[in-house]
Amino acid sequence: MPLHKGPEQPDERPMSVNPFYGEANPVGGMTEAPPKHRLPETPLPPTTAVQLVHDELMLDGNSRLNLATFVTTWMEPEAGVLMAECRDKNMIDKDEYPRTAELEKRCVAMLADLWNAPDPSAAVGCSTTGSSEACMLAGMALKRRWTQRNKDRYPAARPNLVMGVNVQVCWEKFCNFWEVEARQVPMEGDRFHLDPQAAAELCDENTIGVVGILGSTFDGSYEPIADLCAALDALQERTGLDIPVHVDGASGAMVAPFLDPDLIWDFRLPRVASINTSGHKYGLVYPGVGWALWRDKEALPEELVFRVNYLGGDMPTFALNFSRPGAQVVAQYYTFLRLGREGYRAVQQSTREVARGLADRIEALGDFKLLTRGDELPVFAFTTAPGVENYDVFDISRRLREHGWLVPAYTFPANREDLSVLRIVCRNGFSADLAELFLDDLTLLLPQLRNQPYPLTRDKRAATGFHH
Repeated sequence: MPLHKGPEQPDERPMSVNPFYGEANPVGGMTEAPPKHRLPETPLPPTTAVQLVHDELMLDGNSRLNLATFVTTWMEPEAGVLMAECRDKNMIDKDEYPRTAELEKRCVAMLADLWNAPDPSAAVGCSTTGSSEACMLAGMALKRRWTQRNKDRYPAARPNLVMGVNVQVCWEKFCNFWEVEARQVPMEGDRFHLDPQAAAELCDENTIGVVGILGSTFDGSYEPIADLCAALDALQERTGLDIPVHVDGASGAMVAPFLDPDLIWDFRLPRVASINTSGHKYGLVYPGVGWALWRDKEALPEELVFRVNYLGGDMPTFALNFSRPGAQVVAQYYTFLRLGREGYRAVQQSTREVARGLADRIEALGDFKLLTRGDELPVFAFTTAPGVENYDVFDISRRLREHGWLVPAYTFPANREDLSVLRIVCRNGFSADLAELFLDDLTLLLPQLRNQPYPLTRDKRAATGFHH
């Protein structure tokens, strides 16, 4: 979560209260307008408080038009009802809410089966607040397994984790917080994610694992997990180094099983020790819920597991967070029941078709060059075509925002810092009709952009953020 601090120059102006906000008397509750940065001295009527908050939130963007986020922005009303019923249930209280705990357990079993665990009953897993926490847990398990095997050298030897430069920022946080050296494979040419052989070459006796990304947030492409495992198999034959792989399937682990069933990336590969996903991305649940699974008990060191009393028995838990609502876990179980394999396949296929169709039509405009086409994750990235000099991707992002569309523009990392792109994330709820409206707005802007004398965005770093 972002860190906040108080305003440097406190705004002492009180909030404006409309006379109509009073419950019965039009001037009721208006003896003192509430301050902005300190607690008011007296309570407000609930209707006044809710209207003040509601009015300010109107200035937020429309989440359905946010093409930057991977997070689910639409669910069925029935899911909302279930979530409302469970928002006061604390997931950590297993003995008080045993059925919620049971639904969590069933979700883990369903994912173990979906990801082809050799023995789904032996797989170990848990819910999390999202993929970032799941990645932290997976990284902790990798480091602890390495330290157990290297007790004679640790802590003198510094552990490292190998990954592509395109990883989500949570992996950089993990390496920083848990004092692990991050060894990143740079981008090269038209390769925008990890190269298996280059990753293997960065490994040594201090490598705790390699992270493969099933669905890069930079461009939506899958990293070649099977090729990565093969490169590490060859490394083990040459050197004896046995290095596990964690698959960060934040998005792709809920897409590939349904749309790319022949793609080998999961527990069918013996070197894959753990997998995470975001239930609140292509798992189709509101934020925040994620999942972390290990192929068996050996992959998750027992000393990391805490035990809590559960119905007079023993319940193992593994988490960084403590109290959190059970609503999202219940919503995940509802969605698994509601859709099943065929339902998920239909939803994800529809989303991919929207992405591919929109990518093709953007390319047909002639001003843009596609980097990806939405045929892996339903996500694609594009940049301005050679010869387009009057405007850049940052101008496009800024102008689209005037129409309500939130489309991130950003520069790629090391070795491809010359490349700036736009990225569109297609999710369930971003329909073909909305894609048509988006294309209409983009087409409407092009004549104005073409008539610019030069790109108008000065500070590209501040133009728009890169949203994972």
